[in-house]
Amino acid sequence: MLFVADEAEPTKYHPRIAALTDGYFKTLSADEQAAFTRLYNYYFFSRHNDFWAQEALKKLPDLTQATRMLACAEDLGMIPDCVKPVMQQLQLLSLEIQRMPKQLGATFDDSKKYPYLSVATPSTHDMSVLRAWWQEEPQRTQKFYNNVLGKKGTAPKEADTEICTQILRMHLASPSMLALIGLQDWTSMDAALRGKDPQAERINVPANPKHYWRYRMPMTLEQLLAADEFNAKLQQMIDKNNR
Repeated sequence: MLFVADEAEPTKYHPRIAALTDGYFKTLSADEQAAFTRLYNYYFFSRHNDFWAQEALKKLPDLTQATRMLACAEDLGMIPDCVKPVMQQLQLLSLEIQRMPKQLGATFDDSKKYPYLSVATPSTHDMSVLRAWWQEEPQRTQKFYNNVLGKKGTAPKEADTEICTQILRMHLASPSMLALIGLQDWTSMDAALRGKDPQAERINVPANPKHYWRYRMPMTLEQLLAADEFNAKLQQMIDKNNR
């Protein structure tokens, strides 16, 4: 099913948001797929661009000027064309996540090419932590292991401390103004501090009302402060990249 009847006007239809990944879409001819894709892009991305831009420029300045904090836009997923120019005009930081590339057709983002006005992070509170993501899609992990980390052979089933350290180094070395890394991803660099179950380290699962903000530190602050080797490694990484 590629279209859904409009609730207010049942004689009218709009494209399903997941239609492009639907099995039925793949059965269409090349010309039909191209025609539907044009309609889809117009409906979801183009037709309200001017309206969205005008509303953003009307409302967002009041928010950004009400605080000395830097504002970061969660510019992920389906992004209309008006978003980038508005962000540039208002000097909003973008959110750069390696596993969620913004370039069409890309599998991973290149951390060396992040814009300066951005926040680089391996995962957010709504996503699986680095170690859990590594286990989710073995084929994708294999591509990351070979193409991004530049390693040969078969990717290990679990992201060991060396792999996690390399990934975090890439984020710290990026051109991004800020590199924000969650505690769970920091502790993934240390065998003694990382949690036993990577899935349990996730903070929030938006689709699951029983998994909101469930994460708790598996160690006390005193234990974390006493982890001399880990803290020295973390300090060296931060100093080296002028963070």
